[in-house]
Parts: sequence; C-alpha cells; structure tokens
Amino acid sequence: MAASAARAGLKFVIFTDHGDGTRPPDAPQYRSGVLCLDGVEISTTDGHYIAVGMQQTPYPLGGEGRDVVDDVRRLGGFGVVAHPDSAKPTLRWYDWTAPFDGIEWLNADSEWRDETRQRLRRALVDYPLRPVETLGSLLDRPDQTFARWDSLSQRRRVVALAGADAHARVGRQENEASGYRSGWFVRIPSYDVSFRTFALRVTLARPFSGDATSDGAQLLAAIKSGHVYSAIDAIATPAALDFSAVSQAGTAAEGDHLAAGGGAVTFSARVNALTGGTIVLRKDGAVLTQHAVPALKYESDGSDGAYRVEVYLSNSPGQPQVPWIVSNPIYVHPAEWGRPFTPPTTDAIDRWPIGGPWHAEKDAGSTAQVAAASGTSPIEFTYRLADGAKGGQYAALVVSTGNALRGHERLAFRARATRPMRISIQARRPTPGDRWQRSMHLDTTIGDIVVPFKDMKPVGVTSTFKFDPSQIDTLLFVADTTNSLPGSEGKFWISDLHVEH
Repeated sequence: MAASAARAGLKFVIFTDHGDGTRPPDAPQYRSGVLCLDGVEISTTDGHYIAVGMQQTPYPLGGEGRDVVDDVRRLGGFGVVAHPDSAKPTLRWYDWTAPFDGIEWLNADSEWRDETRQRLRRALVDYPLRPVETLGSLLDRPDQTFARWDSLSQRRRVVALAGADAHARVGRQENEASGYRSGWFVRIPSYDVSFRTFALRVTLARPFSGDATSDGAQLLAAIKSGHVYSAIDAIATPAALDFSAVSQAGTAAEGDHLAAGGGAVTFSARVNALTGGTIVLRKDGAVLTQHAVPALKYESDGSDGAYRVEVYLSNSPGQPQVPWIVSNPIYVHPAEWGRPFTPPTTDAIDRWPIGGPWHAEKDAGSTAQVAAASGTSPIEFTYRLADGAKGGQYAALVVSTGNALRGHERLAFRARATRPMRISIQARRPTPGDRWQRSMHLDTTIGDIVVPFKDMKPVGVTSTFKFDPSQIDTLLFVADTTNSLPGSEGKFWISDLHVEH
C-alpha cells in the first residue's frame, strides 16, 4: 500500500483498520518514501469512528458513539466520523450531538453506494480503460453532509477530510467479522487507482525532516488545526489552493480562528487552474460570493461566521457537481468561541441519599462479590467475566431504589477503580424490565460522577422512548463485554450515591 501511495505521488498515508484500540499502534515509519501512520476505525452503536494519534487503550472501545468520542479524546486521539451519510444504514453516523473532532465530507465507499445498478455496470465496463476517471465519475457533492458540517462549524471547529476507504476489492461478503473469507470478490479498485482519485493537501509549518516520529507529530498537528484541504485529482492534478483572511485583528489561514470585532475582513483565494472554473466563498454554508479562477478576493463586513472555499471546474462530475477543491473554514468569532460550556457550580443542591440494599447480578459463568451488602458507603464490588467468546458476559452491582428517583433530575455518586475502566449505569423498571443506561469512565483516583436523566438511553432497542424516573426501582453498575474482554476482572467502589434536583 505504501508503494502504491508512492506511485500516486502521496507523501503520507493514515491506515485505519477496524479494531477496538487495545492493539498498540505501530510507531510512525517511512515505507517506500511515504510516511505511514497507524490509526483505528472503531465500531459504535452510532456509526464508525476513526481515531489517529491515540495511545493503546486500557479497555476495548465500543458502545455508544458519545462514549467512544469521549474515550478517544481522553486518550489524546483525534477522532473523525467516517462515511457519515452512507446509503447503507448500518454505516451511517447517528449522534450529531457528540463532540467529535472531524468528519469525512467525502468517502469513496459512500460514493458508489448511492449510484444506480445501471451506472455501476457502466463503471465496471469503463474501469479497465480509464480507472481513475471512472472512479471520479461516481463522485457527487454530498449536500446533506456539507449541511451538517456547516451547521456544526458555527459552534466549534470541525475538521472536514476526504477518506479513500480503500480496500482494493469489492465483494458480496463485506462485514467486519468475516471480511472477504467467504463469497466472491473482485480486486477493484486497486490501491494505485484509489490513491490517484483524490487526496488531502496539508499545510505544514516546515518540510518533512525524514524523522518519522517528528514528521508524524507535525502532520497530525496540522490536520487537527484544520490546515488541510481536499482535492479531487481525477478531475485535475496537481491541485493547489492558497486561502487566507486579513483584518485589523490579524491574519488567518484555513483552520485558523480570527477574532471578531476587528472591522472588515478581506478573504483571498487562489488556485493553480487558470481558466474553466469558479471559486465559491461560503459563509456558514451559504454562498457569499464567487469568481472565475484563478483568484477571488472579497471584503466582508467582519460578521461572525465560518468562511470556506469550494472550487469547481467545468469538467467536474456529479449531480450535484462535486467540488474539485474543498477548504476547511477560517473562523471569525469572538475569542471565547468554541470553548466547551461549563455549567455553574453551586453548593446549594438538594440531595437525597440512596443507601441500599446492595447485591450482585451476573451471568452463569461470571463471578461477582459485594463487600458490604447493606449500609451506606463505600460499596466494594469485585468481578470476573467468564472466559470464552463474547456471549453476554456481565457482572453488575445492584441497588434497590424504591421510588427515590421520582421527581428528580439526575443521579450523582463518587467512584474509583483499580484500573481505568468503563461501566454502564443502568436504570431498570420492574415491569416489563426495560432498562436505560449511561456509560461512565472510572479511573484509579476518586471522581465525582453526575448522570443527568435526560442523557439516559434505552438498552437493546433502536427506537427511543422517554425515560421516566418515577417508574425506576433498581440501579445497576454494569461491567460487560461492551468495554471489557471475556475473562477480564476488576474492582470498583461506589460512594455517596444520591439523587439531585
């Protein structure tokens, strides 16, 4: 694959095979003169999430999208939503409130899935003669994904990338468990062709030095900062874009934040196509102005917004037409823009303690023990999940609550564990046994954990139904194979369990 990338003229490739993060990532390395970085694509209940620059995880990552996003960020990774609006429902992304770092605005796998069978048959005929152009002809402008990205960019930085999703084969059997071991497949498109169809252009602070570790760190830093644009090489190559903004507050390039309030902002964009195309400047997704290539200059009033560029050439394929070049935004906002909201704290919270009784529940092969079955805190829970393949192993610390949750807004407690782990806090109603959950990370130091009832999601169903605290009579603190391997063991402590308004 690195050799294919070198033949396509690429300087780096990021590999993101499916996994759960527990395999130590390979160190950055140069192969065939190409910088190779090792990432991972994680399956969640809300879609697939790519993590790069992340250390080995202390437990398997999985479960709800919001939890995987949280874990990737905690472990120092940069996370990207993969193929967010795929025509295949099991590949789409569903949690648009999760604070992910980036999104694939273009994904090669998604692009062929929305074509008609007749169009795909024609592509198979054309592929042997003009492979790169054939793949490029399947591309369209993903309007829905662009709309999502533009909406999110009004609130925070979200880096948009193009993902090759290169497998070098297409087959009937395409699930993560069995891959292509059974059924038929054909070896198209090749890595050479995939890598020549489109790619990322990253603006670096300095040229690569040849040291894979430092070059990899510099590359990821630039991508995280949004100093990257996408180019469809199947339309025209090479592609080059220079996009910047100037105001009294300073100068910014794509991905940068320019402080608002500095008066007019002048945006400049230049590409290396001399004729036959248009540069479009967008603000929060809406077209602000456009101009024929090779250059655009526009003076705005300096109002808040995310400003980005799309470049179209006359031979661009697609219905709607796919852009040749897509930049990341220059953000014009107040200095505090994009900072996470921190709710005010107060000591005047009404609390109602929950004290028990406590007991354990588990599957037949696992073990679980509660050190104190009654009384207040702390409660010590020790467990070991059964060995073997994943088959519903679980161990739960359980407390009866009666009607203690009625009329309250959230659950709060203190907790720690012998090692980093993720458990789910589940609420169960007696009839018919429905459960809701919220996953939480525990560490070796004591932490205060708050679970708003509005964040609880139903367990084991695809549709949502309203969580009603008045119907709950049991709380469970569950370790299972969502974030633990079969045969794993652990211990955690729960204290000061109470409900709050």
